[in-house]
Amino acid sequence: MSQPLTVECPTCGAPVEWSAASPFRPFCSDRCKLIDLGAWAAEEHKIPTAPDAEDELFSGDLNHREH
Repeated sequence: MSQPLTVECPTCGAPVEWSAASPFRPFCSDRCKLIDLGAWAAEEHKIPTAPDAEDELFSGDLNHREH
């Protein structure tokens, strides 16, 4: 039988077995999962995009107004 896959916890780097026995995977604990969630909420983590990508994405949804 092969060994289960092991990954590093994204928050603390601890080894985590990738199986049903690790309910917080890829995190090692609920604490590390919540630390990561807090970092996303505080905008410490971001998905990189082009600076004007959001403008292009939503500009077609707007109604043009006369001033």
